[in-house]
Amino acid sequence: METSPLEPVDESWDRALVVVAHPDDVEFGAAAAIARWTDQGKTVVYCMVTSGEAGIDALSPDECREVRVAEQIASGKVVGVETVEFLGLPDGILEYGVPLRRAIAAMVRKHRPEVVITNNFRETWGGRTPNQADHVAVGRASLDAAGDAGNRWVFPEQLVEGVEPWGGVTQVWAAGSPDSTHAVDTTATFDRGVESLLAHQAYIDGLGWEGFDPAEMLEGMSRPTGSRLGVTHAAAFEVFSMSWGD
Repeated sequence: METSPLEPVDESWDRALVVVAHPDDVEFGAAAAIARWTDQGKTVVYCMVTSGEAGIDALSPDECREVRVAEQIASGKVVGVETVEFLGLPDGILEYGVPLRRAIAAMVRKHRPEVVITNNFRETWGGRTPNQADHVAVGRASLDAAGDAGNRWVFPEQLVEGVEPWGGVTQVWAAGSPDSTHAVDTTATFDRGVESLLAHQAYIDGLGWEGFDPAEMLEGMSRPTGSRLGVTHAAAFEVFSMSWGD
């Protein structure tokens, strides 16, 4: 297990866009950090690439989509997120490529964030447990789309009705990456992170994890990360700079 110290993330920003594959992806680790930032007065927007319609075996995709959209909106409110975008791409079969970059770049241009936050897109979670293909595709595409959004000759069809290129993304952060070098103190907002995960009750029930304790699971990640930052609880991020030479 990695034990080297982590650096604090740069919190000198006002707007962030969180781009993840599924409802619940933020809540399995990073939601407490979102609560910290909205408490600071920052604006955070969620973008769900899919609606998670393939996530509950006992529900048809149409039924599941409705449930998971509602749970994600409620979960976001717990941590101060009022805007949740759903791109509606198909759950479980996302592919990295130009169409995915195009969809995410449109969200970057619309919301004009300084920081884009996504999930771990390494092949594993730091051991032998493979990452999901959807997570890998969305994370890679988010990193590229953060740059695409600033180039007016990339996806120029989006530049209508007042939409302009946005080259103001300074960093892209991948939450929970095994290659994380930075973290943020979530001690004061840890409980709200747990509450936001509990808002996905139908999904949790659908997983069939007997005796699942959301607080225990989140502590299993946040306490070791906190020890590397010198606090009780923390969320870890791999940080990518969008500036040359950084």
